[in-house]
Amino acid sequence: MTSRQRQKGSRGELDAVAMFARYFPWWPVRRRLQEGRRDDIGDLEGIPHTTVQVANVDNLLDAIGHKLPELVVQQGRAGTTFGVLLIRRRGGRFIAVQTEEQFTTMLRLAIEAKSIVWAKDHLPKVDL
Repeated sequence: MTSRQRQKGSRGELDAVAMFARYFPWWPVRRRLQEGRRDDIGDLEGIPHTTVQVANVDNLLDAIGHKLPELVVQQGRAGTTFGVLLIRRRGGRFIAVQTEEQFTTMLRLAIEAKSIVWAKDHLPKVDL
């Protein structure tokens, strides 16, 4: 990886941290400083149960083709429940990309959580 590529990647990671800080200012998210390690487990840390890979690219399809399989491997190493690839073209906003398995895991758990809240609010309380 060239110095220019490393700088572009670092810039993307810092911008992703700033994006999380805008949406969740109370939750600390940081860059994981481990460029090029064989045991890479994602670019950011602090998001519970989630592996995050960041790509700051010129070509979105190339990023999906190369970075999404890397994310799956990193998520396996990290043992996290969720995984997301944040891709941004230079100067643009991030888009979030997931595999079918990553998305349906997230959706299943969101539906289960919503069902628990609904049941708590709508079903009669039972004294045991």
